Amino acid sequence: MSDPNTIKIDVKSRYLSDQSRPLNNKFVFSYTITINNLGDESVQLISRRWLITDAQNRIQEVSGIGVVGETPTIPAGGKYTYTSGSMIDTATGTMEGSYQMRDHTGEMFDVPIPLFGLIPPQSLH
Repeated sequence: MSDPNTIKIDVKSRYLSDQSRPLNNKFVFSYTITINNLGDESVQLISRRWLITDAQNRIQEVSGIGVVGETPTIPAGGKYTYTSGSMIDTATGTMEGSYQMRDHTGEMFDVPIPLFGLIPPQSLH
């Protein structure tokens, strides 16, 4: 069985002021994720599951096949980067989740996506 610790997830989020409508409680963020395969065998990303929490502790759960329409295979020592987006009803929030991956033998395993903030620059003190 593959070791989820051989997969490293890096996340950068960004507030999209041009797409957000604060007066309508719509705050839009993009996030760029890099999945690094530190293992000795290729892996394939099969599905994702997100928990998106706004500042009022309302949780949206989002799950589906692949990411941005792809189910990429990441070679040993390789990486895969994609950018997607999220909209919440409060100025700040968080995201976390997991990817379901398949190793070279066909065995499935989950890789946690660490908690990260959805925070507009003006909200930082």
